[in-house]
Amino acid sequence: MADHRGFLKVRERELPPNRPVEVRLRDWKDVHAHLEEGQPFLKEQAGRCMDCGVPFCHNGCPLGNLIPEWNDLVWRGQWGDAIERLHATNNFPEFTGRICPAPCESSCVLGINQPPVTIKNVEVSIIDEAFDRGLVTPQVPQRLTGHTVAVVGSGPAGLAAAQQLTRAGHTVAVYERDDAIGGLLRYGVPDFKLEKIHIDRRLAQMEAEGTRFRPGVEIGRDLTWAQLQARYDAIVIATGATVPRELSVPGNDLEGVMFAMDYLHPANAVAAGKTVADQVTAEGKHVVIIGGGDTGSDCLGTALRQGAASVTTLAIGKRPPTDRPANQPWPTDPILFEVSSSHEEGGERAYLASTVAFEPDETGTRVASLRLATTQYLPDGRRVPTAGTERELPVDLVLVAMGFTGPETQTAVAQLGLGLTSRGAFARSDDFATAVPGVFVAGDAGRGQSLVVWAIAEGRAAAAAVDTYLSGATELPSPVEASTLALRP
Repeated sequence: MADHRGFLKVRERELPPNRPVEVRLRDWKDVHAHLEEGQPFLKEQAGRCMDCGVPFCHNGCPLGNLIPEWNDLVWRGQWGDAIERLHATNNFPEFTGRICPAPCESSCVLGINQPPVTIKNVEVSIIDEAFDRGLVTPQVPQRLTGHTVAVVGSGPAGLAAAQQLTRAGHTVAVYERDDAIGGLLRYGVPDFKLEKIHIDRRLAQMEAEGTRFRPGVEIGRDLTWAQLQARYDAIVIATGATVPRELSVPGNDLEGVMFAMDYLHPANAVAAGKTVADQVTAEGKHVVIIGGGDTGSDCLGTALRQGAASVTTLAIGKRPPTDRPANQPWPTDPILFEVSSSHEEGGERAYLASTVAFEPDETGTRVASLRLATTQYLPDGRRVPTAGTERELPVDLVLVAMGFTGPETQTAVAQLGLGLTSRGAFARSDDFATAVPGVFVAGDAGRGQSLVVWAIAEGRAAAAAVDTYLSGATELPSPVEASTLALRP
């Protein structure tokens, strides 16, 4: 194990500092200053790992990451071994180490009576150091099987499935309807959380291994599902859950009311140096964000960088507690009040805020104010506006960031005859297979909106199922089943 008295000698949790707010609001670069090997507290923080007899951090991570092992190796300075153990379970630690909410840390045994180990930061430090040292190299398959696989969607689930299948010797092509590979990692997550160099250098490794990328092709329109089925021996659908949850109140069709991703996608494209016609920005506007999750936080940071006059985030529920509540005991992943890097930068947050309607301006076409009321909890758990508490909030731009209801299914259902679950996701069995032979589903397209670690875990497991389907057996790891449910998806 790491320092066997480390958790006694270093009792405090320490993370690298963020760049100053006044500096980082002027650019789109990563807000974090990640630890480097020469900074002593990285070793100290890795040394706090207790190497528990039963490492509950594994319980919090569907990938089965070997957390105590690579904590020990970082403490010893054995970076080559550390990245080998990290890559044994996780294809893309540069993504999970930056945008995963780290349920592994909520399960850390040390967290029972001390701040948990900084697992997420140790993880991202390993992969960054590995890239800097040239330790991340292509793993070209020793032989080709002659089988072909199409992966539709290039988010973390699709990329994980593609990399695993390529390394198993299959010829894999990844199709993406956007003009660049990466899915929501590319255009959904702002650079201040995930700089795109981390995507690009991983894609370079995958291309060197033999994975082929086909951006700018929408399956179902540019190429039908039937045509794809005729060209490939197997298909993996990993299109994500991209249908936004609507806010059904009067005035939701007014100009100036838009879904979060319709705002973030162009903003991230412009940050990448691309030209977007008729881009909606927050510059000089009073902005209201409806939804207090990660997407809402991304909208907040983006609006502040664009020069918004004000930004207010509305959440319909109660403000979560700062400390773990009694009804969410260790090692569950509790719902806590979180202050993201974007929240540090500015804006206001309001809880128990129910949106009642959007009011138009004098032209009747554009939003001018938002009518809201205090949320009331009914005995059956429903949350409704409280009568007599309505008030108006002036607004120029409303961003609806209430999550996603499921994948876009119309063309796949019409052209392939795929079935759907009661929640609108693609129906599949425990081995990720649909009722159509050779067609598999991985990630949010079958699971519903979830975490990046679940997407990668499902991509890896679906790859093992596809390999078995094509070859009769597999040596690829399969960390989860399709029916597995997260404690908090």
